[in-house]
Amino acid sequence: MGFSVGVFIGIVVIAILLIASALISGSEVAFFSLRPSDVSRLEERKSRASKTAKDLLDQPESLLATILIANNFINVSIVILSTWVFHSLFDFSSLPVLGFILQTIVITFIILLIGEIIPKVYASRFSLKFVYFMAIPVQTLRVLFKPLASILIRSTSHVQKRIKEKKHNISMDDLSQALELTGEELDEDEKILKGIVKFGQTDVREVMKSRVDVVALSISSSFQDLLQIITETGYSRIPVYINDFDHVQGVLYVKDLLPHINKPSTFRWQSLIRPPYFVPMNKKINDLLEEFQKQKIHLALVVDEYGGTAGLVTLEDILEEIVGEISDESDEDQDLFEKIDQKTYIFEAKILLNDFYRVLSLPDEAFNSIKGEAETLAGLILELNGEIPDKNDRFTYNGFSFVIAAVDQRRISRVRVEIP
Repeated sequence: MGFSVGVFIGIVVIAILLIASALISGSEVAFFSLRPSDVSRLEERKSRASKTAKDLLDQPESLLATILIANNFINVSIVILSTWVFHSLFDFSSLPVLGFILQTIVITFIILLIGEIIPKVYASRFSLKFVYFMAIPVQTLRVLFKPLASILIRSTSHVQKRIKEKKHNISMDDLSQALELTGEELDEDEKILKGIVKFGQTDVREVMKSRVDVVALSISSSFQDLLQIITETGYSRIPVYINDFDHVQGVLYVKDLLPHINKPSTFRWQSLIRPPYFVPMNKKINDLLEEFQKQKIHLALVVDEYGGTAGLVTLEDILEEIVGEISDESDEDQDLFEKIDQKTYIFEAKILLNDFYRVLSLPDEAFNSIKGEAETLAGLILELNGEIPDKNDRFTYNGFSFVIAAVDQRRISRVRVEIP
């Protein structure tokens, strides 16, 4: 018993095997955690490593079988060699149980730490680099272990068929947690997924256009006034009211007006008004979307608990909650915020809190403790202050600083926001 050349060689071989185990374990995480954008980069690059990596990803079952077989062979070899080295260096013949416990703890700890945990953490953070580095070695192992991998794949095919027969339902909570666990900046596809997750939890009040920003017509307006408003605004649907906006009588579709565009100023355009569609403020937008589809309409008037008109919501407003801002050739550029520097923005106070959070990459619950019923940045300021502020008033909350940049009569117009 004691240190010898054979023991030294055994220790060196164990170290090499541990490095191999680390690389193989890291490969498993790296290959199977690539995002769609990473796979696109692989396809764009023309190097041998990227082509090999793409070939491996095209056969995920063979790739996984190769990695598992290689990793198990290496780990078993480490256990056998380390047992021999351990018994060569120490004599536990009088205390075999203690020797077994110490050997098990030491070897298991080393394999888990060096061969599993550290490489997998690294590979999850730098998956694309790891894939480039390991693509050719893994391909070599796949050729080497092809007979064993084929047996393993065939033996699991029956189980896989049974699993495919069962329907798997993924809940919105599961999808939401999966997106939160990424902990990274979301790409476009993942942003759409996040929008879908939030879709069924969003009220109409959070996406509607407030009544103060709605363009509407009095039913007593002349035909000439009507044409002027349509030309200036470019809207395809305009609410029509009697006396005030709380008494909406219907919606005028501009396409209904086209055949009568050359009629005299006495033309009674009021006969073209279609019936309005009213929805409450607390209606979920996924339910409203379904109603829009059934009713074949694109616009609804939003009413509050007292029956007054609070604003309107369109099909475009709903879809923007999933895919982001939608603009067409008739939309004017109307930036609701201006970025001064990395920590300073100026926002239009009417910006919806959903959009405000999106611009600053804030969680939806960032101001839940103070926002109350507010749905816009102006409403948040009023909840924070308790009264209408003056220009240059400053308010702070959780490191955020809000400075009133402009006030328009009784309304907050623009707000300077300094983020922590």
